[in-house]
Amino acid sequence: MLKRIVTDSPSSSSRPATITDVAREAGTGKTSVSRYLNGETHVLSTDLRQRIEAAIERLNYRPNQMARGLKRGRNRLLGMLVADLTNPYTIEVLQGVEAACHALGYMPLICHAANELEMERRFVQLLTTYRVEGLIVNALGADEPMLRPLRGRDIPAVLVDRTVDGFEADLIGLDNERAVRQGVQHLVDRGFDAIQFVVQPYAHVSSRRDREAAFRAVMAAQGRTVAAPVVLDPTDAASVNTALAQIDAHIDAARQRGGARPALFVANAPVALVVARHLRTRFGADWQTHAALVSIDDPEWAELIGITTIRQPTYDIGYKAVEFVHERIEGLAGDARVVLLPGTLVERASTAA
Repeated sequence: MLKRIVTDSPSSSSRPATITDVAREAGTGKTSVSRYLNGETHVLSTDLRQRIEAAIERLNYRPNQMARGLKRGRNRLLGMLVADLTNPYTIEVLQGVEAACHALGYMPLICHAANELEMERRFVQLLTTYRVEGLIVNALGADEPMLRPLRGRDIPAVLVDRTVDGFEADLIGLDNERAVRQGVQHLVDRGFDAIQFVVQPYAHVSSRRDREAAFRAVMAAQGRTVAAPVVLDPTDAASVNTALAQIDAHIDAARQRGGARPALFVANAPVALVVARHLRTRFGADWQTHAALVSIDDPEWAELIGITTIRQPTYDIGYKAVEFVHERIEGLAGDARVVLLPGTLVERASTAA
């Protein structure tokens, strides 16, 4: 015969314990329990603190942080909109974002747009409905109208790596002009003179525009010929084929002229990977004796295949982005801030003399 057991306390198989259950178990009111949960223990007697603590442990009570946050007008959620989660740059920035969120008590909500503009728009709308306290934006095609809902809900935003025309916000990223100058000077110092710039489509992405403009300026300042950039979109087979044919033509023309082997300055890691694979396919394992290669970004595979890079301070960029948005959430006013961090030249076999 089954015996029915009746208990006033919630069990592991019943509903989760509530703050009312904790108050009843501790023999006090909900206000005292709420003060305990909010860290206001100095207003509670030692005996009452101990009773509440014991009740929480017995009932295995877990406060609903979302509900508590919304009641106070805070939920500690930070949204991050990223264009391409497969890009090593994005992954490395996220490491800094997560560390800063942990240190400052935020929960990151990552939205991956997968390089689709419509997905970016949908995520911005979604993040506003989740009432995130702030947003970090590293998106492919974000524009001012798309981000306007953030202003309507007074959600502070920080831009990573690239600006958005018409949208005033703090920006944290690489000092692109300095990074390009480092790379070009390194190639010049090694004796390379036929230097070709290779970049993803750059008309609508400020960081790519900055790198292309910096390359032209640095080359012109040294009195060197500046060819039109090779534009390579890794997601478009036709663009890849056209770009690689242009790179081959650049290498062949330089070899026919004689002198130092030609050099390629690549604007980021996704393009560098396509170019390096092509050079190895065409020239074999000793491809580095046929063409020099420098790339902005320093993914792990760059060391494996010996590519000279300009390493971005990705962790610091992510960490600083969270600090910036936290300061705005806490009430910091004033003009938008721009912080551009220096890159680090990492010399490897692809530019050996």
